[in-house]
Amino acid sequence: MSKRGGSYPRVRVEGGGGVVSQSGAVLLVETARKAGLDAAISAALAPWCKARAVHDPGKILLDLALTVALGGDCLADVAMLRAEPAVFGPVASDPTVSRLVDTLASTGPRALVAVRRARAEVRERVWRLAGEAAPDAGGEVIVDIDGVLVLAHSEKQDAAKTWKKTFGHHPLFAFVDHGAGGAGEPVAGLLRAGNAGSNTAADHISATQLALSQLPKRFRRGRRTLIRTDSGGGTHEFVNWLAARGRWLSYSVGMTITDTIHQTVLMVPASAWTPAVEPGGEVRDGAWVAEIGGDCLKGWPQGIRLIVRKERPHPGAQLRFTDADGMRLTCFATNTPGAAIAGLELRHRQRARCEDRIRDARSTGLRNLPFHGLAQNQIWLEIVQLALDLLAWMPMLALTGRPRRWEPKKLRFRLFSAAAQLVTTGRRRYLRLAAHWPWTDVITAAADRLQALPNPG
Repeated sequence: MSKRGGSYPRVRVEGGGGVVSQSGAVLLVETARKAGLDAAISAALAPWCKARAVHDPGKILLDLALTVALGGDCLADVAMLRAEPAVFGPVASDPTVSRLVDTLASTGPRALVAVRRARAEVRERVWRLAGEAAPDAGGEVIVDIDGVLVLAHSEKQDAAKTWKKTFGHHPLFAFVDHGAGGAGEPVAGLLRAGNAGSNTAADHISATQLALSQLPKRFRRGRRTLIRTDSGGGTHEFVNWLAARGRWLSYSVGMTITDTIHQTVLMVPASAWTPAVEPGGEVRDGAWVAEIGGDCLKGWPQGIRLIVRKERPHPGAQLRFTDADGMRLTCFATNTPGAAIAGLELRHRQRARCEDRIRDARSTGLRNLPFHGLAQNQIWLEIVQLALDLLAWMPMLALTGRPRRWEPKKLRFRLFSAAAQLVTTGRRRYLRLAAHWPWTDVITAAADRLQALPNPG
């Protein structure tokens, strides 16, 4: 029996090579360029560009967003971009980056408003470029709102005990749903103290206003925009605001099972229950839906519909006192008229995709807030949203099939982490990817699609 030297080959390690790491991130850079995000952010932050400054504030902020998109979670991680000037250009030093964040934070809402306006302008262009792959291709836009708990491991401004008895912040996020064929993109990030309530109507209204301002103007009011929330949004004040005259937004909001609703459900005859359905149209095993009315609708806006689902709980799940006959009860309200209740219930259940978007945000800079001050952390929240925008826009514009549904972790592992040789020939520079890398074809095809897009005017 031959003597083995181990499971892996022995390789000597030394520096001095000419390989470009994180070369797949050129897809994000090209997305920002084709979308016009670099020019829009630079124009938005022009008032904070000092005379004879070497680095443009917009470029610095976009570099931070690229860093976060690639997996960084603090300002110092921008060194990853600084090491590859052939792909990312000149990158500011750590002190310059830190000073810019402090400067933008000191302006109050002015810098945030400028960046958000630029994002809205670019978003509309990206959706036009995406065509049938855009989230508004079907004539409707769905916005999901949900809260996120961000833990703090030190004393930070507005960090407090949360409802889960942890310590940190409780921001409220809104995401545009891309449907089953894609991911989603953030349109609002409202930083709140850790003890902020889950069903605070004023915060839900503020988050919705921020989200609507990010949409194309034709979707900022009217039935073509659906606001979807869990039971945190099921308050009289928030639902009244959504349905107010002149706003007329569609909504699908979770509702708390009150005693009135519970008693009404107990009186629903067996013939009134309709089987719930799955996305493919097949019947969902062990689940039924019914529409209820009567006293349950008193005090709510005209046109509201209450739909209840009963379902056998999953093995090991604990029943609540609001459940009945061994069935888990859930309820939501909507103002969509005429549609079958099974379809409306399926649409509301698909709000669960928002949990995927929150998981993506946690892996993209939202695992913790790196600053002590609330204003600086709100700037960080905007950087996280810029990063998530790029991670949503690049697949929408450049990827097809299964890769378009890859989450940020998989994009980083398979595409962005690819190394390449930088070759200069004919006054042009090329990134030459390894032929044996399993996803080289995906990267090159995506790059070709991005280069084929028209340049911003």
